[in-house]
Amino acid sequence: MNMQRTIPYTLNIGGQLLSLERPLVMGILNATVESFYEASQMHTASAVAERTLAMLREGVSIIDVGGCSTKPGLAPVSEEEEMRRLGMALAVVRKVAPEAVLSVDTFRASVAERCVKDFGVQVINDVSGGADERMFDVVAGLQVPYVLTCGKAPSATLMCDLAERIDRLHLMGVNDVVVDPGFGFGKTLDDNYRLMAHLEELHLLECPLLVGVSRKSMIYKFLGVTPDEALNGTTVLHTIALMKGAHILRVHDVRAAVEAVAITEKLKNSSESSDSSDFSEFSESSEKTHNS
Repeated sequence: MNMQRTIPYTLNIGGQLLSLERPLVMGILNATVESFYEASQMHTASAVAERTLAMLREGVSIIDVGGCSTKPGLAPVSEEEEMRRLGMALAVVRKVAPEAVLSVDTFRASVAERCVKDFGVQVINDVSGGADERMFDVVAGLQVPYVLTCGKAPSATLMCDLAERIDRLHLMGVNDVVVDPGFGFGKTLDDNYRLMAHLEELHLLECPLLVGVSRKSMIYKFLGVTPDEALNGTTVLHTIALMKGAHILRVHDVRAAVEAVAITEKLKNSSESSDSSDFSEFSESSEKTHNS
């Protein structure tokens, strides 16, 4: 597998540059009761505080807080309920970890705006890819990094569609656009694996790349297990994504993802620093021993 090295991007987080030269781990904090992975549901202040501190101990770089599940077939909660949940969770996170880098997972522009203004959230993670017609204007006005999610199946027009939206955001003054190919959104199981197989082609968009496959149905349905049993499959796909140059992993299991980053980075660095002549001599020596 090609060990992809990509452009050393940065994100402007409240005036401080966050480097993506080494892949980062974004930890999921769901202030919901509907999310597909029940263990990720944090709907009390004590649970949110415990989850926040645990992720920070395990090496999380960004905490992504959501209040409205995007579970397939589930109707979204009202805007008022989403904001109530987010307000509770964000207040707790800001209390126990005031310096944490926070992302809000929402498709509603008004919710994103309130979270940035009221709680100092530094990143907007929009799973709809800008379906709310106000979202791009809000992002441009707030000048925060924006995660643009693709909810379409792989096709000949996919890259053009993403490039058009990225160009539009740049023209509006949004400097930091992160591309999320949207595993699980508007895609069949085979679509998801085809997308992963060609993930490195998205680097042509010249934006940081976020991958969110953690415990999703492309893993547990394919393997015939439950989301609770999908960590091993998740780590396999995380490793593949990292080898293909992913910059951010959005995950439920922070420690496992941090370890995957550490090992793949060690492998990439070892590949770049190795002396090919050493392996040529080893190969020749092995061949002589085998033939003797």
